[in-house]
Amino acid sequence: MSYRLYARPVPPFADLTTMPEAQLFNWVLLDASGEAQARGTEDLRTDIERTLGQNALEHVRLIGLIPGDEALFCFASIPAKQERYIRQALPFAVEEQLAQDVESMHLALGPRGPSGFQVAAIDHQRMGLWAALFQGWEHARLEAIYPDAGLLPVNEQDWSICLDGSSALLASQRGEWLKMHVDNLAIFSQTLALPPEEEVVAEVRVAIFGTEQALREHEGLIAGMKASGRLTIGQQPLELMPLELLAHSHHSHYCRPVNLCQGPWSLQREGNSPLRQWRPAIAVAALWLVLQLGIEAGLGFYHQDRAEELNAQAMSIYREAFPQDTRTHAGNVRNVLRGELRVAQQQGPTADFLSLMKQTGQQYSALPGRNQVQFNSINYSRSRGELVVDLRADDYNKLSALRTGLNQRGLEANIGSVVNEPSGARGRLTISGG
Repeated sequence: MSYRLYARPVPPFADLTTMPEAQLFNWVLLDASGEAQARGTEDLRTDIERTLGQNALEHVRLIGLIPGDEALFCFASIPAKQERYIRQALPFAVEEQLAQDVESMHLALGPRGPSGFQVAAIDHQRMGLWAALFQGWEHARLEAIYPDAGLLPVNEQDWSICLDGSSALLASQRGEWLKMHVDNLAIFSQTLALPPEEEVVAEVRVAIFGTEQALREHEGLIAGMKASGRLTIGQQPLELMPLELLAHSHHSHYCRPVNLCQGPWSLQREGNSPLRQWRPAIAVAALWLVLQLGIEAGLGFYHQDRAEELNAQAMSIYREAFPQDTRTHAGNVRNVLRGELRVAQQQGPTADFLSLMKQTGQQYSALPGRNQVQFNSINYSRSRGELVVDLRADDYNKLSALRTGLNQRGLEANIGSVVNEPSGARGRLTISGG
């Protein structure tokens, strides 16, 4: 079963340069269904690793959450579609939104939205320290590092706010995130309550998450936010720590955070490949493929031998029927026989004068209104096997009916030299075959 371990450093933060092992974490372990199987507060990394080992868990996917104010959110409007060109243009697209030199910032590219690409910007040095903090854990491999506020669930709300001690995490439906001191929420709510110039009346839907104790402590703040008249506040009590809200939101895809593990900190390198845990399955699949190809090849050789035997038998029968034909072989015998049959069919069977006259007479006897049909002359060509009859009738339909009847008897009958006269029609009926 696949497990995910969400680990979030607890302030005050240890010196990540000299004593990263002293850092404490809040953590929660989710199974593949999203159920929390274990959790802890203010534990050392060694304590978490010991818990994983005691439960015989290996290759747990580690999700590291860093403070939301460590990474700056910004939008990048880039018209390019190929990722290579997008990343080349990224520094120029966000340079004016950053307070420090863009070359000193690590830029992580997120999904594209209506306002452009979501981008997370963090100082190179700080990113290196956070990456080192989450790498090399026993029984777990790092999968991603996210700013914690980026994992807040934003469904039908315009903004989500999570009360987290003295801090507040915020995320918008556009993908923005930020972290601020909880006392600054009053000022921020006033900004939200100001409608844009193009809107006359607009409602801003805000969901506030927090434990029941946190919601009681900040009742006055929440009441002040409601008093603006433009903010619609919905309170969502939490039974557990905010980290579990973030983990559940990420597992259920209620958010679209930006993974900071890109570029120099990409995890798609040898030894960190997400395919590593699937290597045994890949090896079994490769072995099965080799065996399957061997079976298919063996069947191919068997059927090839059978085909050669059948070809030899067919040519033996053909040689008995056509001993003087030396040009035909197993590869073209089918086409040769088809050609001979086609020629024979086109030539058709021949008939003598009496046979053709008999067939013509029978069709004439069965012809409705035959008294109106007259035979002027009859000619027979033995070399062509054709009977030519000059006919006259009160209308052409009777000539056509006579021809149709002969054709239905298996003969080849055609009418030519048709002349329409006031008294009827006359023509030449040519009959062959039989």
